[in-house]
Amino acid sequence: MPDTNATVTATYSRRMRLLLDTGQEVGARIHGKKLKTVCADRVRAEPIPGEPDWLITEIGVRRNVLDRPDSRGNTEVLAANIDRLVIVAAGLPKPDWFVLDRYLCAAELMPAGALIVFNKSDHELPAGAADALAVYTALGYELLNTSATTGHNLAELGAMLGSSTALVVGQSGVGKSSIINIISDGAELRTSAVSNKTREGKHTTVNSIMLPTAAGGSIIDSPGVRDYAPVFRSQSEVQAGFIEIQTAATGCRFANCLHLREPDCAVKSGVERGKIAARRYESYRRAVVLAERAQKKYR
Repeated sequence: MPDTNATVTATYSRRMRLLLDTGQEVGARIHGKKLKTVCADRVRAEPIPGEPDWLITEIGVRRNVLDRPDSRGNTEVLAANIDRLVIVAAGLPKPDWFVLDRYLCAAELMPAGALIVFNKSDHELPAGAADALAVYTALGYELLNTSATTGHNLAELGAMLGSSTALVVGQSGVGKSSIINIISDGAELRTSAVSNKTREGKHTTVNSIMLPTAAGGSIIDSPGVRDYAPVFRSQSEVQAGFIEIQTAATGCRFANCLHLREPDCAVKSGVERGKIAARRYESYRRAVVLAERAQKKYR
């Protein structure tokens, strides 16, 4: 049988699961050590004579990636070919808005549509959450309050995702797997309660897996991320990831303004006048510092 096109639907270290364009599902291995596939990758694969597995021989061009820096100064791709980045937060564990901002920044840079899902709506909102969420809706980001316990708005979430390929991200314990269990077409992912001792989520998803949804799309479940940072290749790229910073920057005195210490900075003026949320500006400032450190370390 000749080689054929396929989509990676699950990753298990050096082993994969493929959905061939013919509709057949097969196990697969990777040819050589340089190929590194992720969920939603389009690949070329061929059957291995005398074995049930197929061999992945080539990775197709990726139209976008979600990546992060690794400890060796390289980039680690987490997922590819994503239409929507679904960022899940909740009242418990305590929301880390800076992590959410990093995901929003990543969505802008990929680019991919961003959807914020605030889960556990059957619980009381923690202090400051309503104000923080209002900042995102004012910026034009889609926000949906859900409850995996009661099913509130999960049908609406599935409809919003439609036929797209979506990646679900967020802190551990916010209910990502529970949400996916409900909106995917028959999926049964393992879930785990929040640890009573640490009040943080226990990691329950070991491998990345892409599942079909009832609406005809796909949804990817990936390991929980507590300290995610996108790959910042320049300070100007960070600016592009914060839409309100990018918009205000057109009024700065200097074209290369970093909006940190420069005079006549329209961004800093916007923060002082309350036009730009101070906490979002702090997220931007931290991201710029990360970019500066990365450039010094890996140049």
